[in-house]
Amino acid sequence: MIRRSLTDWLEYLEQLHPVAIDMGLERSREVAARLGLTRPAPQVVTVTGTNGKGSTCAFIARMLAGQGKTVGVYSSPHLLRYNERVRLNHADATDEALCEAFEAVEQARGSVSLTYFEMGTLAAFWLFEREALDAVVLEVGLGGRLDAVNLVDADVAVVTNIGLDHAEWLGTTRESVAVEKAGIFRPTKPAVCGDFDPPASMLGSAARSAVPLLIRGRDFDLTKEAGRWCWRGKDAKGHSRELLDLPMLNLPLDNAAVALQAFALLESSWNPEQLVQALQNTRITGRLDRRSVCWRGVELTIMLDVGHNPHAAAFLAGQLLQESISGRRLAVFGLLADKDLFGVMNALEGVFDAWAVAPLPTPRSRTAGELSSALMERGAAVTIYPGISEALQQQCEHARKGDEIVVFGSFYCVAEALAWLDRHASSGGHAFGG
Repeated sequence: MIRRSLTDWLEYLEQLHPVAIDMGLERSREVAARLGLTRPAPQVVTVTGTNGKGSTCAFIARMLAGQGKTVGVYSSPHLLRYNERVRLNHADATDEALCEAFEAVEQARGSVSLTYFEMGTLAAFWLFEREALDAVVLEVGLGGRLDAVNLVDADVAVVTNIGLDHAEWLGTTRESVAVEKAGIFRPTKPAVCGDFDPPASMLGSAARSAVPLLIRGRDFDLTKEAGRWCWRGKDAKGHSRELLDLPMLNLPLDNAAVALQAFALLESSWNPEQLVQALQNTRITGRLDRRSVCWRGVELTIMLDVGHNPHAAAFLAGQLLQESISGRRLAVFGLLADKDLFGVMNALEGVFDAWAVAPLPTPRSRTAGELSSALMERGAAVTIYPGISEALQQQCEHARKGDEIVVFGSFYCVAEALAWLDRHASSGGHAFGG
């Protein structure tokens, strides 16, 4: 039998199902039963939300690992390599392991047609179960209720926040979105919501299933003062938990607060020193991710951020405006066609001195002309480029010492920028993490 490479498998998966997104659990559930899958680990946390899922998952996983547990994380999308989606004890799954998992799912599915994401999710579950991990953290791909990740009953369900995105599948109101995200709740099992004002539909879903729902601002929260922060919340028995006088982090504190509350609900020891160390050690490629580059003898700072909707753009703007720099801020920007361009523009108005816009390497991209027109209507200085790599290189050419270049708007943007940085480093330039 000819063995497929990981590249072969991914190409095969892309044409396996007639549509890329086909919501529903029936197909995945049938194949999971044929595989004999039971539960990917004794302890499971499932995370959904409009923004912040990736960093929340990373925080939870790092805190669990800090307790000496073996931990798996399933997330999406990836930036450069599919392997990033499946992590085992802080390491990406190997090509060999993923190919073996895809082969197992392929043999079990028979005539059942699965989407790319469904195949990947079942393969991840198969790998996690085979590794006999202590815990897994699962990031929902889209929505919650009908996402393949929702095959598994979570010990703690997490909703980071509730905004409008993916309207074609989740609806056009926060109420409809909240129904889909509350679909990951399980009767009597605790849930965490990082939204200060969850829609009534989510509160109703929790009440009907007797789900203890802990809400930010009511049951847990953080406070900030003079460059430090504190967190207060509750454990599974309703007893108070707290972490005081904490150092600032490299990732959003809002997501750290949600992650801490989720961790507090698990049957894990509460060691403040270990938890603080875990939070400080958490990093995510492409989220508030600063890199230093030596370009033409000038040291430049490049920030990569995968934010792609108004909520994420507002957070990025807030972070940038809090941090003064000696030079200018230059944007490199691309956006998918189904994202709220004007909401993103409104959030970032006045933040950048100049914009470089480009189409993304996908048919789903907005055109550079659309981006340019929207920005020029707001009086921004804009230049169009044929691709993100060209836009980034030209911003480096135009940058002076003290300037900061910010690449954002999509996972595609950050992936292109990372590939450019790798090429620049390998060709004799100097690119290194910040």
